[in-house]
Amino acid sequence: MEGKVSKGVYLREEKGVTLLYYGQYNTSCISNPAKCDPDGVTFSFFWKTHGEQSRPIPSAYGGQVISEGFKVCSSGGKGSVELYTRENAKTWEATFSPPGPYWTHVLFTWKSKEGLKVYVNGTLSTSDPSGKVSHAYGEPSVNLVIGSEQDQTKRYEVGAFDEFIIWERALTPDEIAMYFTAAVGKHALLSSTPPSFFMTPPANTVLPTNAYHPIITNLTEKRKNLQSPGTVLSYLRNVSLNLPNKPLSQETALNLTKAFLKTMGEVLQLPSWIDVSEDNAVVLGLIETVDTVMGHISSNVQASDPQVTIIGSSSMAEFSVAKLLPEAINSSHYRFPAQGQSYIQVPHEAFRSQAWTTIVGLLYHTMHNYLDNIWPAKTKIAEAANYKTHPLSAASYLISLEVSPPPTLSQNLSGSPLVTVQLRHRLSRRQRSEATNSSNQVFLYCAFLDFSSGEGVWSNQGCVLAEGNLSYSVCRCTHLTNFAILMQVVPLELTQGQQVALSSISYIGCSLSVVCLVLTLVTFAMLSSVSTIRNQRYHIHANLSFAVLVAQILLLISFSFKPGTVPCQVLAVLLHYFFLSAFAWMLVEGLHLYSMVIKVFGSEDSKHLYYYGIGWGFPLVICIISISFAMNSYGTNNNCWLSITSGAVWAFVAPALSIIVVNVGILVAVTRVISQISADNYKIHGDPSAFKLTAKAVAVLLPILGTSWVFGVLAVNSQAVVFQYMFAVLNSLQGFFIFLFHCLLNSEVRAAFKHKTKVWTLTSSSNRNTNAKPFGSDIMNGTRPGTVSTRLSPWDKSSQSAHRVDLSTV
Repeated sequence: MEGKVSKGVYLREEKGVTLLYYGQYNTSCISNPAKCDPDGVTFSFFWKTHGEQSRPIPSAYGGQVISEGFKVCSSGGKGSVELYTRENAKTWEATFSPPGPYWTHVLFTWKSKEGLKVYVNGTLSTSDPSGKVSHAYGEPSVNLVIGSEQDQTKRYEVGAFDEFIIWERALTPDEIAMYFTAAVGKHALLSSTPPSFFMTPPANTVLPTNAYHPIITNLTEKRKNLQSPGTVLSYLRNVSLNLPNKPLSQETALNLTKAFLKTMGEVLQLPSWIDVSEDNAVVLGLIETVDTVMGHISSNVQASDPQVTIIGSSSMAEFSVAKLLPEAINSSHYRFPAQGQSYIQVPHEAFRSQAWTTIVGLLYHTMHNYLDNIWPAKTKIAEAANYKTHPLSAASYLISLEVSPPPTLSQNLSGSPLVTVQLRHRLSRRQRSEATNSSNQVFLYCAFLDFSSGEGVWSNQGCVLAEGNLSYSVCRCTHLTNFAILMQVVPLELTQGQQVALSSISYIGCSLSVVCLVLTLVTFAMLSSVSTIRNQRYHIHANLSFAVLVAQILLLISFSFKPGTVPCQVLAVLLHYFFLSAFAWMLVEGLHLYSMVIKVFGSEDSKHLYYYGIGWGFPLVICIISISFAMNSYGTNNNCWLSITSGAVWAFVAPALSIIVVNVGILVAVTRVISQISADNYKIHGDPSAFKLTAKAVAVLLPILGTSWVFGVLAVNSQAVVFQYMFAVLNSLQGFFIFLFHCLLNSEVRAAFKHKTKVWTLTSSSNRNTNAKPFGSDIMNGTRPGTVSTRLSPWDKSSQSAHRVDLSTV
């Protein structure tokens, strides 16, 4: 069946019309393609569009052919074909580059076993072999209509269809090529003349000598009405495949190159390009289109001299098109570009052909910005596949050099001659931050785009990284194509043995700490009635011990819960609070130490309130704020803790680091005071053991000031595994060190325990000991009865205490 209206219709009517009406064919392939199965069905027509327009009144709508069985349309910068079979409620859909202002032949075939295939200008463009189930499809009418749309909010295609033909069988590829050649002749479809012009021409028909001028004009006009990247890229792809095979003058070649690259460059500046560029296939397709056009220009440019070179630059790229005889190369190598820090260099001895040689060079200015999120599984880079969950991204300019006939290069990377590719790195802020982070490994690959499979695939076969650093790379390669340096950033991971060792240390250390912290709290409770223990310093020790005890118990419990569960989230919140509280009480330890040794400030009662506000209130405020903004970041990653990837972990890291910095400063100041006292004692008494006081004081203060967490900051790479072990040991044993230094080795605690034991012994004895002196008596204080003690109590609230340095705290 064939239907024609006026042998080519160009829509300009100002009112809605129906141009083509087949009527109702309920039993035909038009409304139900499955009727033609298993032989299949073929739909063929010519189509051209002049872009989208918005009109104030309903107008003729020529951009769509539709029936219940199939639909052909152009929308949003892409052409598409949909085909529907009612028996199994399936649709087949394929998209392709829509036609521009030139007549384009579109043909699609369908068989249930082969699916949908779309041919554009006689060549297979795309396909959908399997289809998908779609129960709701199609228009209520089974009429085949090309006509008007009444929705004024839409943008209407201005275009035309002609020679709509249906075969009740699927044509073979050879038959499709024969039909296309017979319909249009052997020349390309570049004229905007109606299809009647293309009826088989005489054998001597040729395109005029200015065949490229309409193309250049159309490219210039296209830039004035850029709408969507998809539409423009499809148009440019169509142009690249249909360039006339005619000679080019140097001037025309330069103008065509500039017009094409300028249009490409303006596509990259469209606001919607950022979203489109997230699809790597689109970006690589753009590069392939540029290669196609530049290859056509280089092979068709006329050369009257032994060497012809066309050089220029656009917003898209620097370019060079050369046609020369090899003897015209009068240097030791051919280099593109001639100047700059990024270039490709081919040795002179590689040019062994005596025929005309064409060389095309391109240095893209911004294309590397869109070459990211390249997954290793979709590349031919074996080394990158070792870290398949970590994507690659371009770290340099994209540079291209194509030589025809190809130069004779060594196929062995240790031989010669080889191509040299030097590329200056162009790292984004994110890339530089990741690359300079010492907790990451950085891999750089000399990669190229391999289009041999029909689509661009990154590969490093035949290339080796010869030298370089984070600023530049030098590669040696056995071939030419598009090159770029791809960077892969991989976080450092511990070996299985190291993970087991660190886990074991954490379990054993935390368990020991829990026992020791319980003993510490019990000891403080038992001795709370003794005057030397019943003071603010031991209150602070007790609160710190309690916070660390609860945090480490929760940590041990959290190991048995699965991330992402509600109990794990609850544990993450509690861990956040109690670890922050532990740090807050470490800060209180530091402030109290400063007030006792360096500078006395505030009364005991006022400091008591401040200390409890800092120790328990400050962490609560931070946790409430963090939960309000990032509750989903608790216990959702690999453990019951704050998420590192979302940045929520900074709600713990930032306060903890600040407290460590303050406490380190206090530790340095206190150590200086103790060192000075030790030095004075040595000068006066000549006692070398006085210097031991400094070392002892530092050992006592480290666990309560949290300075062991500094090793957690240092443990950031494989060269610092020793710091990770030190951090695991010291941090998990914090409770043990508190018990050791502030109970077992504390002279005040030991004296209080002896006194308490004596009191218990005396109490259980007869009344013969009722006159025993209390612990705070002169005898217990080492003074004679009736004399005044010369030792000042560290918690003496008299005015004298403000002028004395009390070292009993350390």
